[in-house]
Formats: sequence, C-alpha cells, structure tokens
Amino acid sequence: MSELVVKDNGLINASYSLGLAEQRLILLAIVEARRSGKGLAEGSLLTVHAKDYAKQYNTDIDTAYQVLKDAADALMTKLIRYKAKSPMTGRLIEFKEPWANKSAYEPDLGYVYIRFSDVVVPLITRLESQFTSYKIDNVSNLTSGYAIRLYETICSWREVGKTPKYQLEDIRGKLGVEPEQYNTMSNFKARVLKTAIKQVNEHTDLTVQYEQHKTANKITAISFSFKHKKSDEQSTNDDSYIKMTDSQIKLFSSKLALLNELGSNAPIGASVSDYAEIIANELRDTRKQERYHKYLSKVGYQQPKK
Repeated sequence: MSELVVKDNGLINASYSLGLAEQRLILLAIVEARRSGKGLAEGSLLTVHAKDYAKQYNTDIDTAYQVLKDAADALMTKLIRYKAKSPMTGRLIEFKEPWANKSAYEPDLGYVYIRFSDVVVPLITRLESQFTSYKIDNVSNLTSGYAIRLYETICSWREVGKTPKYQLEDIRGKLGVEPEQYNTMSNFKARVLKTAIKQVNEHTDLTVQYEQHKTANKITAISFSFKHKKSDEQSTNDDSYIKMTDSQIKLFSSKLALLNELGSNAPIGASVSDYAEIIANELRDTRKQERYHKYLSKVGYQQPKK
C-alpha cells in the first residue's frame, strides 16, 4: 500500500531549491512520522533507514545510505525562504531559515537522523487549512527535482484541473530554479519545464500540458492544465467503478470521514480532514473504491441512471 504524503501548501508555495535526494529524504521522513504514529513535532528527531530509501527508490543499500547522509548534510545548509509579518511593522517580509538544524548518522545500522527547523514542522503537519496530499509511489520514479516540485504544485490545484497563470519568476521559484540558472527562455523550457512535464506524464498518475502567455510578444507567464490518468483496472472494471467528479469526491469523502461505521478505519492520530483525503484518494482508485459503495448512499450520493 502506498503511503500518503501531506505537505501544507504554504510549504509547497515557498521558494526553495532542493536537490532530488533532499526532496526524497523529506518525503520519507514525512511518511515515517505518519507510519509510526509519532507524527512530527517541533524538536523531534526523525529516523530514516537506508533500506526504506533503497526500496522506495530502487537503489542498492550502500548507495542509499550515502545519498541519505549527503542529503541530511545539505538540508542543514540549504535555506527555505518564506514571507511572514515583520515583528516591528507588521508588513510581510522575507525570512530565511535552514531546512534542518540537527542530523546524525549510524552507519552500522544504516540510520540517518534529522530534525527539521521549527518553521518547517508546522508547515508539514498543519492540516486544518489548505493542504496537498499524494502517494509517495507517484513520485518514486521521478529523477528530476523539478519534476517533483511541478507535481506538488499541480496537485494543489487538482480539484480545479488547471493552475492559475504563474509569472516566470514565480514559477521558477516554485520549481526550485536558482536566479542564475537557465536565464534564457529556451534553456528554461528545455532543461526544466519540458523535462519535468515529460517525467510527470510518464511516471505519475497525471497527464500535464502547459500554456505560454505573452505580453507584448514576450512570454511572461505559464499555466498548466492536467487530467488524472485512467488506470488499467478502471478500464476493465467500468461496470463496478463509479465515475465521480473531483468536486463530488471532495464533498462525499468529507461526509464519509464522519461516518461512525468508517471511523475505526482512520489512521491513529489522523484528523477528520486528513482521513477525508485518504478516502478521496481511494475513491479515485478502482481497486479500493468498491469498499465505499454501500456507504455512499448513506451520505446522499445518487448514481446517475445509465
């Protein structure tokens, strides 16, 4: 079963530049915190094992450990940039803080330990506001950090099916492109945009297209449209699979999460909104949706007559 990753949209929208290994380490740390039931808390030391990295990302154990060690070191020096109110004026200003402030390694056991900075922990764990969730398997085969960032950015608009227009500077920041990198539009499209879209289309559950927007014949903004892929199981199980719109899935997953009959299935420590998101993902999955069929009518869903 694929593990769910949850990131606050404030974190996804923050401008930061991380390599592939650092992003993978963060995703595994989030998954492990949820799987263990310990969760994330300010000051907590998280544990990631090399065998989990090797299994998730299809590499050998020795390589996995070295990659994790290097990634943990990098998170101690790389900065996340975010906007918050000035304590003096109340205006929004940019703050900078390292992703992590503590790390350690235990080579004999294959463990890497990491502690996220205090500003990062609430962004990862706060679920009462808008958040984005996806299954880690959807990004396991992505070998570009730009592709992971693009997938996360798009997922935050999945109920809409398209993103707003992003100014070039904004989308470069969201994808983690440094100011000095790929400054010509041709290089940015070839090295970043098209590479990321190609990987997302080949290896995830989404099909993505982009559109250029011009001002006075100059490209100044980019937007994305996307669709969920139809799985092989859905193609062979159309008789039992209920096709629901994203808005229906959002509405009825919220209602299902409140049903007493399903309450015992919620992960330990999960909020109602967190559990609703898990149900929403399973309503999209042809292999898992059927378990909810008998409950959908109880929350007011009426399947259209054929």
